[in-house]
Amino acid sequence: MSIDTTPKMSWWNRLAHPGQFVILTKPLILPLTALTALLFAAGLWFAFFNSPADYQMGDTVRIMYVHVPTAWLSQFVYATMAVSAIGSLVWRHPMADVSMKTAAPLGAAFTAMALFTGSLWGRPTWGTFWEWDGRMTSTLVLLFIYLGIVALWRAFDDQLRAARVVAVFTLVGAVNIPIIKFSVDWWSTLHQPASVLRPDGPTMPGSILTPLFVMFFAFTFLFITLQFTAMHTEVRRRRIATLERRAARGEFR
Repeated sequence: MSIDTTPKMSWWNRLAHPGQFVILTKPLILPLTALTALLFAAGLWFAFFNSPADYQMGDTVRIMYVHVPTAWLSQFVYATMAVSAIGSLVWRHPMADVSMKTAAPLGAAFTAMALFTGSLWGRPTWGTFWEWDGRMTSTLVLLFIYLGIVALWRAFDDQLRAARVVAVFTLVGAVNIPIIKFSVDWWSTLHQPASVLRPDGPTMPGSILTPLFVMFFAFTFLFITLQFTAMHTEVRRRRIATLERRAARGEFR
């Protein structure tokens, strides 16, 4: 009778192995895609057909159902990148590098969408597409940080070296997140203070909160689905690049 003495990999070690990460997360893609589609269908139905127009803004308030979730994700994605940067610098976690790289374009897209929908909302509400107030300006800075990170990744052929530089840059840029969050409290701004997460409860009626929360989860699951898919693609891309380098050195002869 033989005893298996092979040490079992912990979940952390399994996630650190790119191949194991793909095996563990690939079955999640289809259910996540289906859930995201259902949430968007429900959210759009609530937003357009089962929520009232605002007594002041009219139907313009429906822009909020896209603007608020994308504005939330612009910060959430960057927080995800900051955590990945710590994982890369401290634990040298291989998938942390991949997470940082694939999240940056998604964060840039959500931030651009938040700025665009915010401008559309601002014109009829405030009388201007753009105002250099604290939140709008700091969110624009966040977009530039995202674009800078994407450019940094592309500037290096050695992705391991790029990961170290990008991780440091990401952590330095993270100081902008609390600035965005608290800008409405620190400076005079056109943006109203928090109207959902308040100590005394939300100021919005349930007929508006329901589609807002549904769209919030729809966009969040959209990010998770796209992030996993992009990470799988990046793992395969790096695997192909490794095979090409080995072939160039004649290791397969």
